[in-house]
Amino acid sequence: MAEAGSSGPYGPSLGPMTLLRAVTRPRFLVTAWPWRGVAYTVTTAVASGLLWLALSCPLAPMVLAGALLHSSAPHWTAVLGAAVLGLIGLGLLALAGPWLAVAVARVERWRLGLADTAPTPARRRGSLYTDPATWRAVAYLLLLAVVVPVWSGVLALAGLLVVSTPFAVDHAVGANDSRAATTSGVAGVLLIPVLLYLTAICGGAHAALARLLLCAEPDSTTAELVEVERSRTRLADAFDAERRRIERDLHDVAQQRLVSLTMQLGLARHDLPADSPASVAVASAHEQAKVLMVELRDLVRGISPRTLRELGLRAAVEELAAGSPLSVTVEADADRLPPVAETVAFAAVSEALANAVKHAEATSATVTVRCRKSTVTIEVRDDGHGGADPARGSGLTGLADRAAAAGGRLLISSPVGGPTILRVELPCGS
Repeated sequence: MAEAGSSGPYGPSLGPMTLLRAVTRPRFLVTAWPWRGVAYTVTTAVASGLLWLALSCPLAPMVLAGALLHSSAPHWTAVLGAAVLGLIGLGLLALAGPWLAVAVARVERWRLGLADTAPTPARRRGSLYTDPATWRAVAYLLLLAVVVPVWSGVLALAGLLVVSTPFAVDHAVGANDSRAATTSGVAGVLLIPVLLYLTAICGGAHAALARLLLCAEPDSTTAELVEVERSRTRLADAFDAERRRIERDLHDVAQQRLVSLTMQLGLARHDLPADSPASVAVASAHEQAKVLMVELRDLVRGISPRTLRELGLRAAVEELAAGSPLSVTVEADADRLPPVAETVAFAAVSEALANAVKHAEATSATVTVRCRKSTVTIEVRDDGHGGADPARGSGLTGLADRAAAAGGRLLISSPVGGPTILRVELPCGS
């Protein structure tokens, strides 16, 4: 089955939530973000400790070099030994550092899921030593090794003060003072939110730096594609709004005037002598006006069926099937769908049945509408001779564009000899 449309939404307009943004929200303490901040901060401290453990091997020769310089060995021997050991340590760092930085960056991008909800893209541009991303990862390695132990120690000290505050107050005023014990307990409880805010701020700042160093900058081509997708959605929405306006104008203005004209022609027909030439002309105009009124009513119904708006997709498809010259079987869920999904789905069924009558010479068709989880699938199968090609007409192509603008896709299978199967998959929000 060939695909005739594509989809690609991305991102709310306000952007992803982060720890730093969550801290500014008034309901921060009653969400999961304080505990995500604690988890991210604790795992950052653990990652820093494991990093120092991994760096112990290349740093050991350099530590020995420093110890040798302060030993009692002869001056030139100490300098030579320290130089050799220092070169060995630098060589190990040069060889293992980039590999270690890339491995740590991979873990840290995964761990960023605790601190924000944005994607963490990584894009390679060349070999390990020529890729700028490698050296940004090395810079992050220095941040993790040097800065993290400092602010982790500050947070640990703050946490120790919060935990020890009640005991310190009790010890100062005496264990027998119940009022002081209550005051110390309340003071300890009130300091816990302060600690949570401080932890989230430190963790959020570290996550922002990690994202700056470890995640690929936005690709301009991807950004342009996202903007094209959004503009296509806006055009589709504007098109649907314009269709509804045209339907209202035809129904409320043109159709009512045509009804009035038909009635006037009917009255004029009865006032004229039956055998006069004017009576024949008025009778012909009256019949044409009645035919035009039927065609206009069908046109209005096709633009924006009232049944679809009021009763939903299933009722609208059943009404469409009842008016079709084909023998149509409808198998559809009765649940209402989002208006956009219902409009595109009805257009797909209408187009498929019209094509089956006009081009495929079909005698029967089956329409199936099923909503599973967050996707609704509309499938129309006919027994015609097949051979449908989206490239030879604008109907299927336009329908594919509408499905793509709604975040879905259109697929069609129509081998020569039939049958023709048209399927539309659309998001329905579960």
